Amino acid sequence: MSKIFKQFKEGLITNNPVFIQFLGMCSTLAISIKIQNALGMGLAATAVLICSNVVISLLRKVIPSKVRIASYIVIVAGFVTAIDLLMQAYLPDLSESLGVFIPLIVVNCIILARAEAFASKNKVLPSAIDGLAMGLGFTLALLIMSAVRELLGAGTLAGVQVMPDGYQPAMLLILPAGGFLTLGFLVAIFQKIMKKGE
Repeated sequence: MSKIFKQFKEGLITNNPVFIQFLGMCSTLAISIKIQNALGMGLAATAVLICSNVVISLLRKVIPSKVRIASYIVIVAGFVTAIDLLMQAYLPDLSESLGVFIPLIVVNCIILARAEAFASKNKVLPSAIDGLAMGLGFTLALLIMSAVRELLGAGTLAGVQVMPDGYQPAMLLILPAGGFLTLGFLVAIFQKIMKKGE
């Protein structure tokens, strides 16, 4: 039980893929304008992480070391294609909103890093838990970033107006530069909290 707790603590806090490892920055900065997009991307990446970690863990002794990265990409691409098609079929608006970023999960550093660093060296259950923990950490980071950017940049949360009518949105925050600024401030806050926790 303590190993599972440690894995979740690492994924969510101490080894968070976005705020600590700085992985998956492209999708983090690009889609964190709206909470719906962040949640959709986070859950899609989590599903791919869990499934690919399980399959890579099952095949870890069979895959030759010379082709392991290529094999990981093929496995991840299969799951990304399945998720993409499911989203197009059942969540077309979200699929259209996320656009090219769902297929780009194939080369997301978080997925490949967890395949190489964890799933290829561990059994199935710990690998599945690692995928879930890292996916939830990624989702949490996306949700925090998108909440800040959407609230201050548009005056809404999940598309619902929450700021008073006279509020002047800080439009910079929903532009690309705003993504970098928000990420910088959140990383600084996250690091400060981590140091106080130590």
